[in-house]
Amino acid sequence: MAIGRPSPSSSQTPDPGAARRSSRARGIPEATVARLPLYLRALTALSERSVPTVSSEELAAAAGVNSAKLRKDFSYLGSYGTRGVGYDVEYLVYQISRELGLTQDWPVVIVGIGNLGHALANYGGFASRGFRVAALLDADPNVVGSTAAGLPVRHMDELEEIVATQHVSIGVITTPPGAAQQVCDRLVEAGVTSILNFAPTVLTVPDGVDVRKVDLSIELQILAFHEQRKAGDEPSAGDSVLDRAPGPVRAAAAKLRRAAGGKAEPAKAAPTAKGGPDDDLSAVMPA
Repeated sequence: MAIGRPSPSSSQTPDPGAARRSSRARGIPEATVARLPLYLRALTALSERSVPTVSSEELAAAAGVNSAKLRKDFSYLGSYGTRGVGYDVEYLVYQISRELGLTQDWPVVIVGIGNLGHALANYGGFASRGFRVAALLDADPNVVGSTAAGLPVRHMDELEEIVATQHVSIGVITTPPGAAQQVCDRLVEAGVTSILNFAPTVLTVPDGVDVRKVDLSIELQILAFHEQRKAGDEPSAGDSVLDRAPGPVRAAAAKLRRAAGGKAEPAKAAPTAKGGPDDDLSAVMPA
């Protein structure tokens, strides 16, 4: 539960941009704002263990940043700690929660109740951080009427009414990429001003609307990049790395080679089980 959260009333509609505008007015850099949730998570863990104070070095290590950066970040909040004592944990929890706008409840709608939508609906971390799932929405008649996390899945036709009556200003999109922009447009038209997008596509929004993108496949590809280099598989001319790549990757490499005027020749396919589905897959790589 967030510290000191008042319950919003019909005359007090949560504004997710309020904390951001306040931070900008005080000159807090966006990079610092992005690290505040890391500090809050570490501080909350300390608070749950009844730790009264923490040094900048200990908190920085728990948050995964260096202590100089942490002290600089906290200086923007007007919190400098006490020499020889450190920072008061409970006060910092309150101070960062207030800065992030977590001193009130934020109703959230999740649109697209497939596997990911179900998982997010059941995620307990939302409520503990001040975010209340107000509604689950989908356009699939086979999904509408089912339940997830104890909430009924409602039809997209009810979107505008839900946003208005529940004072929703944050929307979460977990639809297929082809439907994401249309859903985004409807959310914005209904009055939603902050969107968390899990669909693997770039959304276009008007000024005044903030979008945060979460793309799990991109994160995995970045990890694959580092794993490849740990294994010493640096791509180079004549390297066999492409032999082990998925068929579409090898085909794309050959197409690029041909477009550049080079000659693409058949390459030996990666070994597969006899009679397996990859037996007939044509593999190509740059000459």
